[in-house]
Parts: sequence; structure tokens; C-alpha cells
Amino acid sequence: MRRSMNLLLSSAAVLLVAAACQAPPPSAPPAPAAPPPPTPVERGKYIVSTAGCHDCHTPAKMGPNGPEPDMSRALSGHPAEAKVPAPPKLSEAWNFAGFATFTAFAGPWGISYAANLTPDQNTGTGIWTEDNFVQAIRTGKHMGQASSRDILPPMPWPVYRNFTDADLKAIYAYLRTVPPLANRVPDPVAPPDVAKMK
Repeated sequence: MRRSMNLLLSSAAVLLVAAACQAPPPSAPPAPAAPPPPTPVERGKYIVSTAGCHDCHTPAKMGPNGPEPDMSRALSGHPAEAKVPAPPKLSEAWNFAGFATFTAFAGPWGISYAANLTPDQNTGTGIWTEDNFVQAIRTGKHMGQASSRDILPPMPWPVYRNFTDADLKAIYAYLRTVPPLANRVPDPVAPPDVAKMK
């Protein structure tokens, strides 16, 4: 009996020593490092590219599969040389029309033109401050000035005003980096003046 007990204790001791001498189990591989957060310019480019800004502010040209944005004129607004005739007769059922470049629009508000968002000093947003830009989107007023004209449809500023301040500042930061393009966009045409075009 004593011999069985010694054998049992010896076996247990050998197992403990063997367990202690074994290599530790391999550790899990380290988690990959999180990518750095985007810079404001990168964030702004992402928002401009996904929020439909090019749909109206970049003139369309006809491509092999239909209209496509003319990226050589990215974000330059309605082309100054594209003269807009009187819009077709609109009705209550069809009360909206778009020009071939997708940069001019007619409706009950008159005729509106997509603005030049490039940082050109004379014809774009080059003189706009960050605050002008943020307030324009927040209030729907040109240059964010209470006394200025309304930003007209189809510009979805009532939706875009829900962007955070950081998002709007990122958009502004990105727009400062696009090539400035000289392109003087016409002023909006009020409904009485549209009627005179016919």
C-alpha cells in the first residue's frame, strides 16, 4: 500500500514537472491596427462623391451609355456657354424640367442653375469662407447671408443641413483642393422672367 502511494505520488510529481516544462500554447496573432481616421479633405471628398454633388454641379456629357459627368469640368456648375432656352410647358403633373447638361432646372420657382463650387476667385466659391459655406447649407441662403437670395431647387439643402459641422467643414476643405475653373454661372430666372422667354 505504501509502495502504491509512493508510486502514485511519484507519477503525479513527474506529470507536474512535465506540464511545467511544456511550451506555453501559442498566443493569438495581434489584431490588425485600425486604419488612421480620414483627414478632413479625404472625408470631404468621400461625402462629395457619395452625396450626389457631381449629379448637378458637374456638367453631363453624352457618353456611350448615356449621360455621364464631364470630370474635366468637375464641380464647375452650369456651363456659361450653354444657353438655356425657355423651358417646355410644365403642368401640375409634370412641374419640373432639366436641361441637357443636368445643370439647369425649371419649375414653379423659375430657372435655377447649379453653382460653380470650384475655388475660382471670380466665378466660383474662392472668396467664400468656411462659415459662408456652412451657413449657406444650414440656412438655404446664398453665401449664408440672411439678406441674400434663396438657394433654389433642386439643391437639397434641407437634407444637407443635417450634416454635422465636421462634415460640412470637411466638404469645404475638399472643395478648396479641386482645380479652380473659371465659369460664370447665370443668375436664377424668376417665374415672371421665364414667362417672357416664350
